[in-house]
Amino acid sequence: MLLLEVISGERLPKPERGKMRVHKINNVNKALDFIASKGVKLVSIGAEEIVDGNAKMTLGMIWTIILRFAIQDISVEETSAKEGLLLWCQRKTAPYKNVNVQNFHISWKDGLAFNALIHRHRPELIEYDKLRKDDPVTNLNNAFEVAEKYLDIPKMLDAEDIVNTARPDEKAIMTYVSSFYHAFSGAQKAETAANRICKVLAVNQENEHLMEDYEKLASDLLEWIKRTIPWLEDRDPQKTIQEMQQKLEDFRDYRRVHKPPKVQEKCQLEINFNTLQTKLRLSNRPAFMPSEGKMVSDINNGWQHLEQAEKGYEEWLLNEIRRLERLDHLAEKFRQKASIHESWTEGKEAMLRQKDYETATLSDIKALIRKHEAFESDLAAHQDRVEQIAAIAQELNELDYYDSPSVNARCQKICDQWDALGSLTHSRREALEKTEKQLETIDQLHLEYAKRAAPFNNWMESAMEDLQDMFIVHTIEEIEGLIAAHDQFKSTLPDADKEREAILGIQNEAQRIADYNNIKLSGNNPYTSVTPQIINSKWERVQQLVPKRDHALQDEQSKQQSNEHLRRQFASQANIVGPWIQTKMEEIGRISIEMNGTLEDQLNHLKQYEQSIVDYKPNIDLLEQQHQLIQEALIFDNKHTNYTMEHIRVGWEQLLTTIARTINEVENQILTRDAKGISQEQMQEFRASFNHFDKDHGGTLGPEEFKACLISLGYDVENDRQGDAEFNRIMSVVDPNNSGIVTFQAFIDFMSRETTDTDTADQVIASFKVLAGDKNYITAEELRRELPPDQAEYCIARMAPYQGPDAVSGALDYKSFSTALYGESDL
Repeated sequence: MLLLEVISGERLPKPERGKMRVHKINNVNKALDFIASKGVKLVSIGAEEIVDGNAKMTLGMIWTIILRFAIQDISVEETSAKEGLLLWCQRKTAPYKNVNVQNFHISWKDGLAFNALIHRHRPELIEYDKLRKDDPVTNLNNAFEVAEKYLDIPKMLDAEDIVNTARPDEKAIMTYVSSFYHAFSGAQKAETAANRICKVLAVNQENEHLMEDYEKLASDLLEWIKRTIPWLEDRDPQKTIQEMQQKLEDFRDYRRVHKPPKVQEKCQLEINFNTLQTKLRLSNRPAFMPSEGKMVSDINNGWQHLEQAEKGYEEWLLNEIRRLERLDHLAEKFRQKASIHESWTEGKEAMLRQKDYETATLSDIKALIRKHEAFESDLAAHQDRVEQIAAIAQELNELDYYDSPSVNARCQKICDQWDALGSLTHSRREALEKTEKQLETIDQLHLEYAKRAAPFNNWMESAMEDLQDMFIVHTIEEIEGLIAAHDQFKSTLPDADKEREAILGIQNEAQRIADYNNIKLSGNNPYTSVTPQIINSKWERVQQLVPKRDHALQDEQSKQQSNEHLRRQFASQANIVGPWIQTKMEEIGRISIEMNGTLEDQLNHLKQYEQSIVDYKPNIDLLEQQHQLIQEALIFDNKHTNYTMEHIRVGWEQLLTTIARTINEVENQILTRDAKGISQEQMQEFRASFNHFDKDHGGTLGPEEFKACLISLGYDVENDRQGDAEFNRIMSVVDPNNSGIVTFQAFIDFMSRETTDTDTADQVIASFKVLAGDKNYITAEELRRELPPDQAEYCIARMAPYQGPDAVSGALDYKSFSTALYGESDL
């Protein structure tokens, strides 16, 4: 029950002796609910198993809690940290037989890797040669006991569990191994320890101040929300539009004046909360939990309730105003639409009763018919207006409008008049159509001529335009397409000539009928301006342009055949040179990574390789000559190759530059080796580490790649404030120009002279131990002597009394205080 109270942070009611079992189950359920709220999934375990003393289920639950609150967060350090830690383990255990660390699960089952890590740093603690690979339990227990007794590393794992599990838990192994990583880091001097403690305490004091500010701002905002919601939920309607408009104005004043400052306060509250949580996370402190009811989610829920009430209030105000305005609006709308309709119908009955068609010609009749069709369209368009007028009148009746009788009378008059207009329109259309048929016989032939002459005339104009159109082509396919299209056009000329003769025959037939019946045609065809003379003239022009187009297309075909030969010639050579350059670039990249043999051997090999590249230059010159011919022919594309001369030139220049830069890099490594006294083996080790993290084989490392490389070499630059500061210091040394990359030369220079440190709970404990003269406790006098006054008093007020067997009067426990700063204890 005590464990469950610690987990949940609540004081559970303690059942009296002899009380029913259900009380105990209720207490356990409260703790389990809290655990579930933190994202911990408990499978197949309930309160009954814990109350009944089921040891296996209870231990499983405790292990799940440890995974959640002590191990899971290690994944924050991302892949680079994990790779660095794994490479560190591989380096440290490389000299040991039967040890091959490839992961954080199966590689550790036989226990030899744990013993190898301890023996590498503290050989006096382990007799490694006496360990047997076939006795994993003994190996694991030996490593765990030595680590707990001499290295202050708590025993987090069970040997039998590891051996009997097909795949041990990766995060648990990685967490335990990281304890060895930190345990073997060197301690700092007293001055560094005091500075670290001052920084840690300053962060703690600042965080406490931010917590107090958050609590006050949250209380004020929640109180304002609580006062405002009842006002927004008031739905007491007013009797007049003016009164409702006043309530609307009050609401808009609230939106403009009162709410915006609170929006800013809410935003600032969330910013403060996120800033505080970020600072706590970056300094490895526990997350801040506001007082009950003052979480950001509580404030968001209250704000959401406020906005829901606000939205409903505004909608209610507007609906009430609309309701009061609707009756007046409908009545005015009816009067306006009725007036517009009556104005439009004025004079329409007289116009429909005219008999002007009795003395009209055929053209006049057609004009009158078109005019009548336009009127019918207009009449149909007004149908919607009449229906709207009737609908408005109906709605006014349903709403019991006071002047409904006058509205109904006016609406009835409009409907009667509308029926009369429809009848007159139908009668006039029948009269016009009957008159039109009497004059159509002669006019029909003119109309047929016009219908066929116009498209034929357009065809001839388009044909002349196409035959005289300039063309620009760049490939043999394009010119062949133009020739095929021209041949297709020529095949249509016989049918076109037949159509020309048919059109001229229609005109001759119309003239014959007029002469036979003594009809005098008035001028040209009234439907077209295209005369037979125009058609004959344009047809002769088309006949002249066809052979000219034939000659132009044949000349262009010859030119494109010559250009195609030049394209194929260039492509054949470019498709050989391009891949050759690419292959050489890849070979140089592989040589710079592998770097076999001594640096002098590598240098000689690279210079021979450079000479073989220079000897290939005549092939580039030949390609330049072929490219010159293509440019003179104004050829702009080549489908036979993906390589352009510009690609070849750039690739050739990059190839020469890359081999020269690689040779220079080896020469600089020789100078560095001789100047710094670095052995060939060390140089190869540095190169192997650098290449491991150079994922793109570009010869440089980015900041994150460089950090992972440092971690693999034993530098503590992980993602905390101290680690970030140390990493920034190192970056200022290896990258003074802030280019964002680290070269291999800068990496070698740094490795010859630099070390680093980190800020963890173990380091703070080690710093306090320095100030305490290597004792397990520290006194108030020692704190006041070594630390600034305000931070010394801060420590004295928060350190618990030391309870160890070597305790003296006034002894303080600096270990529990240090772990509490990083959320590793309940202090």
